[in-house]
Amino acid sequence: MAVFVQKFGGTSVGDPERIARCAGRVKQRVDEGHQVVVVVSAMGHSTDDLIELASRVSDRPERRELDMLMATGEQVSVALVAMALQRVGVPAVSLTGGQAGITTDGAFGRARVTRVDRGRLEAELAEGRVPVVCGFQGLSSTGEVTTLGRGGSDTTAVALAATLRVAEQGGCCEIFTDVDGVYTADPRLVPSASKLARISYQEMLELALLGAQVMHPRAVLFGERYGVPIHVRHSQRPDEGTMICRETPEMEEVMVVGAALKQDLGRVSLRRIPNNAGVQGLLFDAVAKAGIMVDDIMQTEFGEIASISFTVDHGDLADVKIAASKVLDRFGTGELAIEIGLAKISVVGTGMKSHVGVAARMFTALGAAGIPIHNITTSEIKISCILGKEHAQRALAISHEVFGLDQVGALQHAAVR
Repeated sequence: MAVFVQKFGGTSVGDPERIARCAGRVKQRVDEGHQVVVVVSAMGHSTDDLIELASRVSDRPERRELDMLMATGEQVSVALVAMALQRVGVPAVSLTGGQAGITTDGAFGRARVTRVDRGRLEAELAEGRVPVVCGFQGLSSTGEVTTLGRGGSDTTAVALAATLRVAEQGGCCEIFTDVDGVYTADPRLVPSASKLARISYQEMLELALLGAQVMHPRAVLFGERYGVPIHVRHSQRPDEGTMICRETPEMEEVMVVGAALKQDLGRVSLRRIPNNAGVQGLLFDAVAKAGIMVDDIMQTEFGEIASISFTVDHGDLADVKIAASKVLDRFGTGELAIEIGLAKISVVGTGMKSHVGVAARMFTALGAAGIPIHNITTSEIKISCILGKEHAQRALAISHEVFGLDQVGALQHAAVR
């Protein structure tokens, strides 16, 4: 008997018919003789509806009250899924995040899981019941309801799978969503994209950070840290899906496994600032305190002065402008410049560690298409180019084609068979 954690996203439980199909997925595992824990998101767009409702009551609602409100969305879902399971003969019990033993650090709106007490889950499983757990939420050590932020239900599912040590008994964490796996690129943007049979944690983490929407980075990090196999599958129809797992030697045979596009970036530049030790710390400490995630960072030096540039999402530009301006006031010199209308195209693959010429192939292809590159960043398994938003989708298609990514998925699935 193995233990499986199955997570169903908001669109997967968007109406009674979809909930019934999800219940069928759970029943299939139970009928195979396995134990199952289910994690569920709020139905459809109900979280957005709750936020909109709050805005009609208060123009500046307190973060604590927002968390209390938003946590109700998942409570509706788990109750309905438990009812659907009971209807098809599967004993089930719905649980809030706190009832399931999830403790967080107490940061409202962006809490992190600090501990999971598996006692209640194991007790329910021992009684033959399927625990249906609210994703996206937990209780702080002081008993406050907190939410985990974007992708929180994925994180909940992988955290529970890690706590229950599903890999030790041959189980995994199944992420059921409205796509049938991880593709070499967003198939809505690149029709020739192919579905991957497997991808390493490192590759998936890079793609998630670079704009791929299938998995949240925090969930992938949890999976890698605790060795939880993550199986991305379609909730409404049978499919082979994509397994996210530890890197194996044969994975390096493939040079690149995916291309990603991150749009709507802005570049913030602080020019003619002092080239002194500690200026970087002052700048990015201020940005971090404003709650802003920074993308690529670039620095150039000209003797005693320097320029620092970094990219952020368009939605963060107003806040970052305030933070950066305060830093310039502290320096007593320099100027602030902001550019909009940028995008980032990236290719990812552990095979880059053992293949040469990857960067040259990408840059040559983009150059031949007349697409100018504004900035380049690399890691051991990633190459990213900042370019104008008007070139973004064409650059994605070109990068996908030059590395033959339309064939990667088919080759992987053939090898697995």
